[in-house]
Amino acid sequence: MASSQESGGNLAGHSVTVPESTTKRTEFTKQSAGLPFGQPVQLSSISGPTYATGQLLVQQVAYALSDKIFSYSPETFDLDVAVKDWASSEEKNIHGYTTAVQSLQTRTGAGAFALGYIFSKDFDLSKRHIPQTLLAPSSSLHHLRSALDQLSLLYGVASPFVAHVAAVNYASESGLVAEYGSALQIAEELGLALVSSASAYESQHMSLLATLMAKIVPTLHVYDGVRTSRETLRVVDVLSQTGVAKIFNNLSQSVDNLNTRLDSAGKVFELLQAFNGELGTEYEPFEYAGHESPDTVYVVFGSVEAQLAKQVVAKLATGGAKVGVVSVRIYRPFIEEAFIKVLPTSVQKINVLGQVASENAVSDASIQSALYSDILTTVAFSSKWATAPAVADVKYAASQVLTPSAIAAIISPSTGKATAESKISLPQLEAAEQYIFWDTDDSKALLTPAVVGNLLSQDEDSHIYLGESHDNLVQGGAVRTDLRSSQKTLDAPYPAEEANVVVVGDERLLKDLAISQTVKAGGKLLLRLPNFKEEEIEKRFPESVRHDIQKRKLSLHVLDSALSPAFENDADASQLLLSLSFLQVAKPDLDKDFLLKLSHAEGNHAIVEECIDAVGKCLKQVEVPESWAEASSENPSEAKTFKVNSFVPFNKQETEPELQLSSWDAAAKGLAFKEAYGTSINLRPDLSVQTYTIHVKENRRLTPDTYDRNIFHIEFDLGTSGLTYKIGEALGIHAENDPEMVLEFIESYGLNAGELVQIPSRDSSAVVETRTVYQTLTQGIDIFGKPPKRFYEQLAEFATDELEKKKLASLGAADGAEDFKHRSEVDTLTFADILEEFKSARPSFPELVRLVGPLKRREYSIASAQAVTPNAVALMIVVVDWVDTKGRTRYGQATRYLSRLPVGAALTASVKPSVMKLPTRDDAPLIMAGLGTGLAPFRAFVQYRAMQKAQGKEIGAILLYLGSRHQREEYLYGEEWEAYLDAGVITLLGAAFSRDQPQKIYIQDRMRQTINDIVSAYIKKEGAFYLCGPTWPVPDVTDVLKEAIAAEAKAAGRKVDPVKEIDRLKEDGRYVLEVY
Repeated sequence: MASSQESGGNLAGHSVTVPESTTKRTEFTKQSAGLPFGQPVQLSSISGPTYATGQLLVQQVAYALSDKIFSYSPETFDLDVAVKDWASSEEKNIHGYTTAVQSLQTRTGAGAFALGYIFSKDFDLSKRHIPQTLLAPSSSLHHLRSALDQLSLLYGVASPFVAHVAAVNYASESGLVAEYGSALQIAEELGLALVSSASAYESQHMSLLATLMAKIVPTLHVYDGVRTSRETLRVVDVLSQTGVAKIFNNLSQSVDNLNTRLDSAGKVFELLQAFNGELGTEYEPFEYAGHESPDTVYVVFGSVEAQLAKQVVAKLATGGAKVGVVSVRIYRPFIEEAFIKVLPTSVQKINVLGQVASENAVSDASIQSALYSDILTTVAFSSKWATAPAVADVKYAASQVLTPSAIAAIISPSTGKATAESKISLPQLEAAEQYIFWDTDDSKALLTPAVVGNLLSQDEDSHIYLGESHDNLVQGGAVRTDLRSSQKTLDAPYPAEEANVVVVGDERLLKDLAISQTVKAGGKLLLRLPNFKEEEIEKRFPESVRHDIQKRKLSLHVLDSALSPAFENDADASQLLLSLSFLQVAKPDLDKDFLLKLSHAEGNHAIVEECIDAVGKCLKQVEVPESWAEASSENPSEAKTFKVNSFVPFNKQETEPELQLSSWDAAAKGLAFKEAYGTSINLRPDLSVQTYTIHVKENRRLTPDTYDRNIFHIEFDLGTSGLTYKIGEALGIHAENDPEMVLEFIESYGLNAGELVQIPSRDSSAVVETRTVYQTLTQGIDIFGKPPKRFYEQLAEFATDELEKKKLASLGAADGAEDFKHRSEVDTLTFADILEEFKSARPSFPELVRLVGPLKRREYSIASAQAVTPNAVALMIVVVDWVDTKGRTRYGQATRYLSRLPVGAALTASVKPSVMKLPTRDDAPLIMAGLGTGLAPFRAFVQYRAMQKAQGKEIGAILLYLGSRHQREEYLYGEEWEAYLDAGVITLLGAAFSRDQPQKIYIQDRMRQTINDIVSAYIKKEGAFYLCGPTWPVPDVTDVLKEAIAAEAKAAGRKVDPVKEIDRLKEDGRYVLEVY
């Protein structure tokens, strides 16, 4: 029988058994993927050649050396799973007592508990020399910043302090990512030391080094928290606790005897040399690998990055490419002399492979990676070269999946040998066997890879590697497990790209993921297909998979456990059958005696014997039809990319709290006894962004009352709200629904406006928010918004009238697509309209809240500069209105709300960053093109430049092009532009009023008329171009810029491709579009 114990979403104590027998079973347990093969490890057993994970070795050092461990590990991250076990077993540290492990929550003010302990007046001063340790993911560092800042300032009277930081954060689009930027930034800003582990093999050594460095300066030890630290592998030189104690004590004396005249960098360098002498290692602050006389050198930081770059560069250098790589081990203190020393004198260009937060940051030229400025400054001030090498920032997003192919794609172009090949073969993998297991996380055979890996690890001549990844958004939870086997030590901290054998436990995954493409050409694909019939084979395989199998000559094997009912009906015996079937396919030469070793893991010799016999019956190789080559090779449009977004299976038992109407008595209790009821009071708890309350200072219409477009200027007093904004940013308006329309809906739906309702928070379904029905409809849900197709389908379930039920179901189905499109785009019907039409469909109010989407904030470009108007923020907005098919005048919810706000009215707002940023140079010309309300950010630009000019600073030329229909009605901020032109702030004002003359004149026409001014400002003086407004003029305006580029190049006698030049200007942040 299978049994599991679930706790907070974590898979704990998961165990596998086989059918009952007279032989007592020894259970194979899986406690955490952060432990070797998922199994708990005794502290005393960590020594010599042993299977471990990087995370386990970090915890071993932390536990052995620390007085107290402060853990900020999220529950499913398991950064502290081993130390908590050892502490509960009262294992002793090297100081002779049990290390205290304190689990803490990551939130604002995190770290205060640790500070309070270290600086407590009751602190035992005899322990002042013993390190205090923190375990945390990089995502928690911004919450710990304040505590780390105070610790750094008071470090002269503090205990040695080391933080082991797993580089892991959650990105909404990409899942879990190894994010280093926050650690690099906080180390630089607070003066902390920072050392990194380049691989799991050195995690123990670097943990020890970081703890010793903490005797000099507070230290961060950073390591990859997504993959390398969680992969099971064999480490041959693991130090036991006794070994750790010996080295720590010896080198502690060396630290105490360091020359006091040395600065921190000098002391750390001396410590590193002593560390190498003690261990016989050759660690350096910066380590070079590659061609002995490279032209180009890449600088990298990070576990996966360092290993991959070294291996790819070694491969390329073997082929003659003059390329090298420098891995940064000690980032802070940045030892400049050591960096310059490792760089070969032949280097002409240094590319800093720098991580940034997102893909947007990669394309934003104003954002630099944390590593880039250090390298640039160090090289610029070095006298090693007559002409210093060029330094470039080669950015990549933290979310980018790094594989040998991905790194090769980055590095190859610099060698002049860029290739179109999609994959690169690294020598260390050529002799290795690679296997991938795909399954759903509720599979009874989920432990198969761990069981097999544990079995194979008993061969002392082999090195086994096991890594597990979860994507909980595929099939309710998909698991990919990579298993590698090699006679030599491997350092492969990346997913296998070409597996010898791929095992698929659930055929549904074939439709969601491009699984067959992870098998190497000529490799083997093993699928578990219950009730398999050869005549139905094409129905069980997607067309693209059939094509791939035939094209790349994959060997296809099918396991039909239904052929052996005794094993099919027993979940755990079925899992054993899959293990044996895999071994049969992957290692057909294994003798039966070796397979019987499974009885040690599975606990029943007789059942293993029976399973070995059953394999011959249930496992078969299937001949691949030649006709499969004619199948479509394209993956289905619904195919997904596997993204690691969890460390544990999805907890399918978690239920969302039931929505219910509450009472004022219950609300009063929550307010009176906040702590007991866990009550918090927030401005807008339903919003996940930082919000502020601001007040209307001015609201005036810019167009005449008789004009058909209502464009208005609205300005807000910031008061004491604390809201700040930068030039070019947008103001997020959290508008409310029309109160009259809300009251009409409440009456028609039969609701009580004052009744309370409890709804789940957007951030956590475990947290409920209490509001009135009126407040919920006014501020919370988009009841007057446009319903999606699924709303009709969901609403059909509540309809009691059969005709209405069928009509709603049809509108939610494919056959109602045309009707739905007409309702949505022509009739512009709202949620309220649909509920009024289908009167028998009456969900309860809590259910209605669940069905209708939340109100979304609307963002508007800010039309003011805070440096000029410190306590105000301005917007320019056009009211959106139209007449629907029933003759009703309809309005855009947010624009109407804003247009009707009186002076003094309060409003909830937030700030959103934007791509619209001023150049870093004050004298860089600005070429700005704005249509209608697209002029808003340029008002802020001009305001700021006018202030600079008034301060006596030299500013660049400003070319402002504006477009609208009529000058008399729509010369928006016209008087201001004329005044700025007279004052010499604006250099050229090109106004295009398209309908004021027989022939239409557009903004691109005004630009073409003044193309010589554009050539001078944009190209010769390296200005920046901005376009804000609707999308339609983009091609025409860009054509004018291309003409300017071509004209300047022709005059200078140069050949330039205007298209490529525009692309370059985009990358440099000199061609910026904000269109809608």
